[in-house]
Amino acid sequence: MPTLPQYETLQLDADGAGIATLWLNRPDSRNALNLRMCHEITAACEALQADDAVRVVVLRARGVAFCAGADLKERQGMSPAEMVARRVDGFTAYAALEALSKPLIAAVHGAAFGSGCEIAAACDFVLATADAAFKYPEVGWGTVGATQRLPRIVGRRMAKELLFTGRVVDAREARELGLVNHVYEPAEFDAAIADMAGRIAAANPLTVQLTKQCIDDGLDTTREGAMAIELVAIQRNLRHSDWQQAIAGFGKKEKGDAAS
Repeated sequence: MPTLPQYETLQLDADGAGIATLWLNRPDSRNALNLRMCHEITAACEALQADDAVRVVVLRARGVAFCAGADLKERQGMSPAEMVARRVDGFTAYAALEALSKPLIAAVHGAAFGSGCEIAAACDFVLATADAAFKYPEVGWGTVGATQRLPRIVGRRMAKELLFTGRVVDAREARELGLVNHVYEPAEFDAAIADMAGRIAAANPLTVQLTKQCIDDGLDTTREGAMAIELVAIQRNLRHSDWQQAIAGFGKKEKGDAAS
């Protein structure tokens, strides 16, 4: 990424080794999601998608919280039509994150409430600090939201509990429910993120992207349809990846590992 785009509510960094970090950058507002951030998330995803040097993206946040939810101050005085339009902008931002063909890791610390939960759920998986907390306050605010990604992660019954009650889920429970993959102490977090992102960036980018596509598209169809999706991906991978070289080097690597 030779020239990094500049944003008002986000910060985009690249390490030169295929890892890009997209930071939510409204720390004074606990990274509350406003209209500008919605638009900039969508634009940043387009820029990341177009950059062939980026192999994996990490989504993080500045300040004490990952994202405290939607910016409710922005919504004061809105008409129902304006509120619907604002919600569409949020949906568009979540969809842009979800549609990114490159692996997208959410790294959550502190509060991930409301829109913060949706942002994290739109990523491929979540790493969290031990002080991370998740909350779905939509019902308590008299609105409807988070009804699609959440049940696909935690199941129908638990999704209803979390949405109906709006209770806080700590990092330990979030891991048990599948909201997050791994939980780390804050002092270990940066190293854990770097290790995970580095492992993914070292893999063949086309193979990783095709694997992601197969999983995401396959879950939305029948078993037979999913197998067809995987077969098409296998054929594309065979045409465009270095799988023969990888297989040829497998025996040598095994011998070297045994010798060591």
